Amino acid sequence: MVILDGKKTSTDLKNEIAEAVKQLKAQGKKVPHLAAVLVGTDGASMTYVSSKVKACELVGFNSTLIELPEETSEEKLLQEISKLNNDIDIDGFIVQLPLPKHIDEQKVIMAVHPDKDVDGFHPVNVGKLTLNLPTFISATPYGIMELLERYNVETSGKHVVVIGRSNIVGRPMSILMSQKRKAGDATVTVAHSRTKNLKELTLQADIIVAALGIPEFLKGDIVKEGTVIIDVGITRVDDTTKKRGYRIAGDVDFETVSKKASYITPVPGGVGPMTIAMLLKNTLQACQNK
Repeated sequence: MVILDGKKTSTDLKNEIAEAVKQLKAQGKKVPHLAAVLVGTDGASMTYVSSKVKACELVGFNSTLIELPEETSEEKLLQEISKLNNDIDIDGFIVQLPLPKHIDEQKVIMAVHPDKDVDGFHPVNVGKLTLNLPTFISATPYGIMELLERYNVETSGKHVVVIGRSNIVGRPMSILMSQKRKAGDATVTVAHSRTKNLKELTLQADIIVAALGIPEFLKGDIVKEGTVIIDVGITRVDDTTKKRGYRIAGDVDFETVSKKASYITPVPGGVGPMTIAMLLKNTLQACQNK
């Protein structure tokens, strides 16, 4: 069993990006600039944005953090997005989700210019992804593809079962895995909460991507020997034995599934670190596209 180490791989990627930035500086070219918009004080969102800002510093990017209060109106947020769209120094930006309930997330996603949409959420970029055209790929699926490629995991002709159909992970994963690419050429089944024969499907699967948000849902008894396991889940589970009072759990029961897996991503330290690294890669691409 091989651990797909996202922490190490993301460090390698950041080092490569930092080297590319050094070369841009040496040539007198523009340094990539990533902006992030945070509305409110959601703890998890603040942690994510803080880690993105630190990652920018690490690779030599310029970064801007725009913090807005919880009660910010949708109109005011859209005005901030318009400013970022028109700021020629900003190469790419993200609006941290989830947003407060009074703001329409879809309207916000649509307002971000596709050329600066380094999250890869805009319908134009999703459409390009579907047509296998050059575009920004949503950072989590992009990170998973990078892990599979760098560990030379064989995917061609394999049966992939993606559990989860979100627009951020499940759907783009299913598209990427079926495309003609290094970590692709697979036959993909998308399963979800209404799938009746899930055990039957997972027992057939050569690769399972678990992205449904239920801690330790995937157990060893519904996985065959030698399966490649990608765990996208990350949930805080109450645990009085831990100093913090909780532990971080994925969608996969690591204890039972790892005994059967040929490759597996841990939680934490698997897919999570890759997401930020790929956001940086998208931003570098946005800068170079100019």
